[in-house]
Amino acid sequence: MATVFVIGAGPAGLFAGQKLALAGHEVVIFNRDIKPGGLAEYGIYPLKEKMKAGLRKQFAKVLSLPNVHYFGHVPLRANSAFSIDTLRGLCPAAIVFAVGAQGTKKLGLVGESASCIFSAKDFVYHYNQLPPFGTRDFSTGKRVAIVGMGNVMVDIARWLLRDNPNRQTEEVVVLARRGPLEAKFDEKEFANIQMYLERSAFYDEMERVQQQMATVGQDIGKVPQETFPCLVKYPDQQISQPRLTFRFLTSPFAALSDNNGRIARLVVSENALINRDGKIEARTTLQTSELDVDTMIVAIGDNHDPSVGLPCGDDGYTTNPESTPEAPYEVYDRKTARLLEGMFVAGWARKPSEGLVGIARHDGEVAAAHVLRYLNGACDRLSASADEIASILERKGIQAVSKPDLVWLSVAEDREAELRGCAYHKFSDDASMLAALERTKVECSDPVAVP
Repeated sequence: MATVFVIGAGPAGLFAGQKLALAGHEVVIFNRDIKPGGLAEYGIYPLKEKMKAGLRKQFAKVLSLPNVHYFGHVPLRANSAFSIDTLRGLCPAAIVFAVGAQGTKKLGLVGESASCIFSAKDFVYHYNQLPPFGTRDFSTGKRVAIVGMGNVMVDIARWLLRDNPNRQTEEVVVLARRGPLEAKFDEKEFANIQMYLERSAFYDEMERVQQQMATVGQDIGKVPQETFPCLVKYPDQQISQPRLTFRFLTSPFAALSDNNGRIARLVVSENALINRDGKIEARTTLQTSELDVDTMIVAIGDNHDPSVGLPCGDDGYTTNPESTPEAPYEVYDRKTARLLEGMFVAGWARKPSEGLVGIARHDGEVAAAHVLRYLNGACDRLSASADEIASILERKGIQAVSKPDLVWLSVAEDREAELRGCAYHKFSDDASMLAALERTKVECSDPVAVP
């Protein structure tokens, strides 16, 4: 049987690894983070602990397979101690890259380098305590603009309005480039923040954009039923501070800073709606206005990170342009016009910001099916064993975290949660995590069963 490397331990990587392992192959998972889970661990809202606990059990089941090996705390970077060339030198039969979309999209604004302008992904990583984001300064002010109108916006607004223990937000302003009928969030998620929606301001905003909507045949009367049903269920909801407001048909244009370099005002452009072959689009106009904000969070999706070392184009990591079932999964180098044999992408590494755990799992399993077909015709290779890989990483000065280490870390987290009187505890930086698991090894006299 062959040895397959999986890079990344989110849902796509773990479930790809499971399918390959159950087919009898040796699977070696390398993960940038110490803990597995990816966005399932560090992207799902912090208070959805029951959901996270269920996913952790599923991931533990994958890692319990004897032919699945795990090396956490091993970042993959081009021209580093651990690169794609390093992987190739270990002679795997195939490699699945499930590294997610770790790049951030920029708006391209004048003044975008001002402080207190954050990407949504980094902000979510911060309040979910992913190292190193968990210990960085993501403090927000009193009036926060969130750019985007999907579920990520809802999560961030929920954190700012309700659950941030250091909350000082007085208003969250949602900036949407299109109209209220194009809202992308789920009703169930928005229910967590609907009580902060200032109804009078919202109706004023709908009146402001009504004519623009009418020009493309949109009926503003459908908004309460189709995208904001809270207006029907709770029409007379009374709110106090903090409050949630929306600004539709609006795009950021420039960020203006105060004397300390922090964003103080946001110049926005008014948008017009156009109907292009039946698709409603927003077009920027020359009309601008200014909003007073002291923080801006950009929730417009994610990009691939070119520093991983995979061939990367405008749309992300490049895949086979041929029209075959395997094409979207096979890595392709446009410079040489050649496939990178035995290399595949899955999950958000294949298509950024596409769905959550269920879709990522499915995509990982589909990628694994393509790998299995590839292995049927591939030459046998003598791949490095897990023990050999561990020795190589140690010689490179990489302190890799193993499956037994994850068990000790779980014990350390449980002990810390008990001391703090909380249901669950996360360490916010790698050094604390590594120290805690090593300390627990020494302090716990009872043997710990490891997968």
